[in-house]
Amino acid sequence: MPLVIVVAGIVLLLLLIMKLKLNTFVSLIIVSFCVALALGLPLDKVVKSIESGLGGTLGHIALIFGLGAMLGRLISDAGGAQRIAVTLIEKFGEKNVQWAVVVASFIIGIALFFEVGLVLLVPIVLTMAKQMKLSPLHLGVPMCAALLATHAFLPPHPGPTVIAGEYGADIGQVLVYGILIAIPAVIIGGPVYNAIAKRIVPSGFAKKADLDAIGSFKTFDLDKTPAFGISVLTAMLPVIMMSAAAIIAVIRSEAGIADNTGFAIIRLVGDASVSMVVSLLFAMWTMGVKRSIPVKDIMASCTSAASHIGMMLLIIGGGGAFKQVLIDGGVGKYVADLFAGTNASPLIFAWGVAALLRISLGSATVAAISTAGLVIPMLATHNVNLALVTLATGAGSAICSHVNDAGFWMFKEYFGLSMKETFGTWTVLSTIVSVLGLIGVLILEGFVG
Repeated sequence: MPLVIVVAGIVLLLLLIMKLKLNTFVSLIIVSFCVALALGLPLDKVVKSIESGLGGTLGHIALIFGLGAMLGRLISDAGGAQRIAVTLIEKFGEKNVQWAVVVASFIIGIALFFEVGLVLLVPIVLTMAKQMKLSPLHLGVPMCAALLATHAFLPPHPGPTVIAGEYGADIGQVLVYGILIAIPAVIIGGPVYNAIAKRIVPSGFAKKADLDAIGSFKTFDLDKTPAFGISVLTAMLPVIMMSAAAIIAVIRSEAGIADNTGFAIIRLVGDASVSMVVSLLFAMWTMGVKRSIPVKDIMASCTSAASHIGMMLLIIGGGGAFKQVLIDGGVGKYVADLFAGTNASPLIFAWGVAALLRISLGSATVAAISTAGLVIPMLATHNVNLALVTLATGAGSAICSHVNDAGFWMFKEYFGLSMKETFGTWTVLSTIVSVLGLIGVLILEGFVG
């Protein structure tokens, strides 16, 4: 019965969003109330459960999410992202331009959210494709593979950041393992699949770059942008800090070294929130003050970034409310009891649930957060690496992007594709990244599980 109620809730959510065109946050809150009542939560605990889920989720990720958005905007507004992309393309040369796009998109994708990275890189990719007389998709598929993989697997992106908090996973471990999983997923989902996609949808690759599709966009005189090295360092600093702390923690544990104040300081510096604060301050200097940009302009960029993520934060909070209702209503325990005593892997279960919700709802972030409500009780009966559960959930939430996902339509319109061509490129690409993510998680489990 609880699972029937969950399915009915998801169907209601789909109807509210897709048929009635209600705002996603409003839809999530309505469904949370309906599901809570249907599951038999005491009336005086319904509101408390929703508030607890919303507040608990946002309390963990709002700082990281907000600072990450500001960091990305500073790099973008200073021209640092354009410098990274153009420099790598020039260094790799026309023959290896796909790999230049992969590396540039991966670096930029760590600092910028998927939609922002796409909007920023598409003009550069289309311009380069036109200059080199290449198909836009020849560069677009590798670019989007890198942006999607960083979005699904790497903090400070909302999905992995929120899920890590819900599962209690070490976010540094999530980052390190996520990079190991993302690299092969990007290579196979990008340049390798590109060669296959040209046979599946040759008409898509026959199209020429249309700069009118992107409208007006901000360009920079490269001589007036930050240097390549400092741009990369600024974008990668939070990754460097968190990864270093996670690696040192593993070495200390394996070597049996006693904990001390030095290691405590390293943990503090490598904490996701602290890393983001330090990185943002560093970006204010490298992307702003050092280049004689007035502080008020730097703050304007930060304010603009914060204002643009307001609704996303509410949607994430709404997903957290729905997740908490599922837990408090006993759905998670019901699912855990179903699998009690079985050899069912929490990693495969988390991936499968996230994949079903992603295909149904469209939003990767909402799918990932909602999955947590079903998976958390199951973790109590299984000894599994929580960072890997986080990544399995992230992988599932990336699968099969189609018509209910904004990313599907952005890809279609930017590259001027038909529905068939978009399914044959973007939808398949997202599925490859998802499946390879799961495979990577299962392989890593043999070493760190």
